[in-house]
Amino acid sequence: MSARVPRATLVRVFWRCLFLQAAWNRRGMQNLGFAFAIDPALRALYPEPARREEALARHLGFFNCHPYMAAAIVGGAIHHEERVAAGLEPGQGPLAYKATLQGPLAAVGDGFFWTALRPFFGALAVVGALLLGVPALVAALVVYNAIHLALRIGLFRAGYLRGDALVGTIAHLNLPVVADRLRAGGAALCGVAGAVFLMRGAAAGGPPAAALAAAAAAGGYAALARGARLLPTAYVATLAGVGAALLLGHLHGSS
Repeated sequence: MSARVPRATLVRVFWRCLFLQAAWNRRGMQNLGFAFAIDPALRALYPEPARREEALARHLGFFNCHPYMAAAIVGGAIHHEERVAAGLEPGQGPLAYKATLQGPLAAVGDGFFWTALRPFFGALAVVGALLLGVPALVAALVVYNAIHLALRIGLFRAGYLRGDALVGTIAHLNLPVVADRLRAGGAALCGVAGAVFLMRGAAAGGPPAAALAAAAAAGGYAALARGARLLPTAYVATLAGVGAALLLGHLHGSS
């Protein structure tokens, strides 16, 4: 007879894993958050205090992963803990599972969520705010959070149900391919935002204002193409554009 974690407890564990980084520390990274998240499942699997303490202690070791992708590992760790509680595998099973997947899933999560999905919705929010105002900004935030929460629920469920076979499920999502498309879409949206700025500059200050904005953007793009760092280049291009605008305004007013 295998031990099973009740559905309500799984929901509680998933809720807790949303706060995985609340107790982040340099020594164990997300270890305290992981132990806090999985604790309700361990209480359900190990009624004996000694076994429960032993199980909790093995989840206090170093753990570091992308906070969204970590949901898959939390679910998979419960899958393995059920097998440990039933005597089907040794206590090292959940640890090996965590150690094997935390690095690769962190890389996948960084590439998809941090460098593709979030920048895409950031650019979408900018364009929406320029064209439609605050409601578009709120809508972009709602959709972004709905997407990552749905993915985290799906990953947690896949980890719990499939255990080691989770890798195939994640590979089937083609997240790197989707990330490339999101980056391309985000770049296009940034172009749209720049065009909107140019059109509004031309409408408010005439052709010189539009030409000035285009020159600042072109200078920034040329610097990035030559290997300049993104944020310093963005700040310099912005300051150069503002300074040139003030100078032109002063000359225009004194003529």
